[in-house]
Amino acid sequence: MLECEVKIKRLKENAKIPRYGTNCAAGADLYACIEEDMVFGPNETKLVPTGLSFEIPEGYAGLIYARSGLASKRDLAPANKVGVVDSDYRGEVMVALHNHGPIEQKISANERIAQFIITPYLKAQYKEVAELDDDTERKDKGFGSTGLN
Repeated sequence: MLECEVKIKRLKENAKIPRYGTNCAAGADLYACIEEDMVFGPNETKLVPTGLSFEIPEGYAGLIYARSGLASKRDLAPANKVGVVDSDYRGEVMVALHNHGPIEQKISANERIAQFIITPYLKAQYKEVAELDDDTERKDKGFGSTGLN
């Protein structure tokens, strides 16, 4: 398990610092930093503030993922599926939650709304070429091509 230090600035007094649910959890919980419940109608997206900003080390990114229980039981998950917080961003981290279900849902103050994973990344050097090596088993076969018929 790799570790890195991530500095956090509390922008609002009632903001909760991310916490890991267990010793082996990959994602730390992000919490809603709100004064009143937020109600999400069917197919509605809202930005939920965390009250926090982060200083993520260069070469790392913060990834915002759905909490499995919130998504599977209450149809609330990040609108963009995975949010990306770059190391040079210093504003408040917000979670764009979307209600994928047919009934109204609500989020309460200090409720766990997403998982935050800090991960290293590679900076690709993109190089344009005339041809790609297509000597692969898959070649240009698309969606579903690796599954059973």
